[in-house]
Amino acid sequence: MKTFYPKKQLRKESKGEQVLAELRMRIISREVQPGTVLSENQVGTLFEVSRSPVREALRVLANENLVRPERMGVVVVGISEKNIEEIYDVRLMVESFTFQRLLEMNTDKLVQELEKMVEMMKIAIKYKDVDQFSFLDLEFHEIIIQSINHHHIMMLWNNLKPVLECLIILSMRYRMMTNEKDFERIIHNHELIIEAIDKKETELVNLAFDKNFHDVQNQVEDLWTDEEILKVVREYSVQE
Repeated sequence: MKTFYPKKQLRKESKGEQVLAELRMRIISREVQPGTVLSENQVGTLFEVSRSPVREALRVLANENLVRPERMGVVVVGISEKNIEEIYDVRLMVESFTFQRLLEMNTDKLVQELEKMVEMMKIAIKYKDVDQFSFLDLEFHEIIIQSINHHHIMMLWNNLKPVLECLIILSMRYRMMTNEKDFERIIHNHELIIEAIDKKETELVNLAFDKNFHDVQNQVEDLWTDEEILKVVREYSVQE
């Protein structure tokens, strides 16, 4: 069976988590189109699992508004451009708040940890492991958010993270296919974030945010508006 979500990320996960991650990726990448009806039996047969993990996966996807429960199963809702914009809006809100808190904190250890993450990101790109780069990118930002030890901000982040993860993976695959040199810009933007945290300069923080969020979003707009591009992108790292 083809898988669209990176397999190596799921090696230690339960069958239920594997089904959930793969279904989520298929829906967000539109491998499974909006309006498709999915039953527990159908999904269980596809993934060769019992109905119990399938039922839990569909419940989570319903909570993420990617599917809508119906009597015979669920109907795929998918994700719209407006949904994507709103997800990035909330992400920007969470990270903006986090950065304001960091201006008042000792960030020496955080800076060291982030510098190590950037070096790992550089290695991932060197070997063209774009999916690994995506997970490191997400982890980079999660480490920053965790550092302020704010329970409700982490709740917001954890709610965003699963769908955001799929968006980032697809976006990074798109960049690798269309403009590999763009990763130099992405790396530079992350280094700018580290510098902003280290120096605690408000203007530098604002510049880092503008470079990392606004530039990134502008770079991938075609991905979500062109079905043919999205088809090629989701197939980029398909594993049998």
